[in-house]
Amino acid sequence: MKNSRRKFLSSISMLAASTTIPLHAFSFDTSKKLKVALVGTGIRGITFWGKRLVDQYSDIIEFVGLSDINPSRLDYAKNYIGVSCPVFIDFEKMVKDTRPDLVIVTTKDSTHHQFIIKGLELGCDVLTEKPLTVDETKCQAILDAEKKSEKNLIVGFNYRWSPYATKIKELLMSKAIGDLVSVDFNWYLNTYHGASYFRRWHGDMKSSGSLWVHKSTHHFDLLNWWIDSEPSEVFAYGDLEFYGKNGPFRGDNCRTCKHSKDCDFYWDINQDEFMKELYVDHEHEDGYIRDNCLFRKDIDIYDKMSAQVKYADNTTLNYSLTTYSPFEGWRVAFNGTKGRIEASQDIPYHSINSISEAEKHANEMDQTNKEELSYEPIIVHKLWKEHETIKVPMEKQGHGGGDKRLQDKIFKTSDTEDPYGRTAGIRDGAMSILIGIGARRSIEEKKAIQIAQLTDLKPKKKR
Repeated sequence: MKNSRRKFLSSISMLAASTTIPLHAFSFDTSKKLKVALVGTGIRGITFWGKRLVDQYSDIIEFVGLSDINPSRLDYAKNYIGVSCPVFIDFEKMVKDTRPDLVIVTTKDSTHHQFIIKGLELGCDVLTEKPLTVDETKCQAILDAEKKSEKNLIVGFNYRWSPYATKIKELLMSKAIGDLVSVDFNWYLNTYHGASYFRRWHGDMKSSGSLWVHKSTHHFDLLNWWIDSEPSEVFAYGDLEFYGKNGPFRGDNCRTCKHSKDCDFYWDINQDEFMKELYVDHEHEDGYIRDNCLFRKDIDIYDKMSAQVKYADNTTLNYSLTTYSPFEGWRVAFNGTKGRIEASQDIPYHSINSISEAEKHANEMDQTNKEELSYEPIIVHKLWKEHETIKVPMEKQGHGGGDKRLQDKIFKTSDTEDPYGRTAGIRDGAMSILIGIGARRSIEEKKAIQIAQLTDLKPKKKR
């Protein structure tokens, strides 16, 4: 019987260990580097799962192939990442020719299932960016493929690994507020980051599954992990009231738009050298326009979302996502039988060290090893007692320090036990998207959706 998560992670960690360690269950040995192939050479692929792996782990891994549907961007990606491996338009040919140990999937969300399933079928372990996929049918296909395979799948949830999120988990695990009863969670995307989703393929429901899936999967995974239970039912509201057809004017894209002087959202992609070289210089190959108009009429995802989720252990969640907030940040409150925990990040009037809204997303995506520490508070308020303020050391780069901790766990310290259970496997990936998929269906069908009816996974009271 395979140990789906442990086997995959341990196999990677063995690469850095002594060659005297027995190899038994693993398909590669400690005298060789882990062979990695990447499919999808967009920004997340070439930075976090590309260049950063080369910069930080080249002593234990090697890239054996890169794949994408855009040939000229492939050449750019190869140079940017700093590898000498071959590139492929045909993913299956890449896997058969290079025989990687690990396939990393960072393609468009609606195609994740294709590469996950084919990678497993061809005998590779697979690591996929979130979300796992965009609908319940594709999710079930992935679940079936993983069951049939002798290989394993891990989902790259980085938010779990930030020190701030981990401290919240520690407090909940210690029963600091007794048994959990309910949770309120609000996420605010600003007019820089939030708007960016509507410029891209994410504005197309079939491509992204809506932000219920692409973005909220991050949040739902955090909540499932914090709550330590699985969702059983979801009821949601959502609408498109700001972007898309609601705009006062529209054009083909920002570069050619005659309304550039009047539009508050005008963005000159050519002023960003990296974005120009990664996208504009290669759009002639596949037609992908990175600076699409936010107000084009074919946008069909929601820009305001709220949901109520019931968990198998009877915890309830009230959730909302705002996509055009003046600021970017989030708030969460946990109500327990013995008190309440309140936490938040990047609320501008809560901090004297607030940075500009334009810098926030850039800092999240920054993979440099800057040591810029700050402190964020968590409030613990127990019944009939004064509240306590816990100051948590924070890092701004790489999603609050979560990115580097996730990769270190996968590639360096996977044999070290994690008391917080932060590594996410296929079930975690599925349960996070099933809330979003259920929310989307709830809006369409105007009724509560049972999570157990979406796939063959039955929600558990405890994860």
